[in-house]
Amino acid sequence: MNSEFVRQALEKVGNPYDLVNIVSSRVRQLNAGHRALLANTGQMGVADIALCEIIEEKMGWEIPDLIPLIRPIPKKRKKW
Repeated sequence: MNSEFVRQALEKVGNPYDLVNIVSSRVRQLNAGHRALLANTGQMGVADIALCEIIEEKMGWEIPDLIPLIRPIPKKRKKW
């Protein structure tokens, strides 16, 4: 992986953990036979292709908002 590509992609995404998840997902897709979104990939590896797709904004991603989990309130039992 090219460290310059990583730095530029991190500026686009913002969170390094999200970047890892986005890149790993795209690498799996490319390894499964999906076509690269770039015109000229040359001798680049799949991780570099995924990073360049992020840098050139060829692919989008959506990070969902966190939803706070609320413990359900137990129902009152009837006393017999």
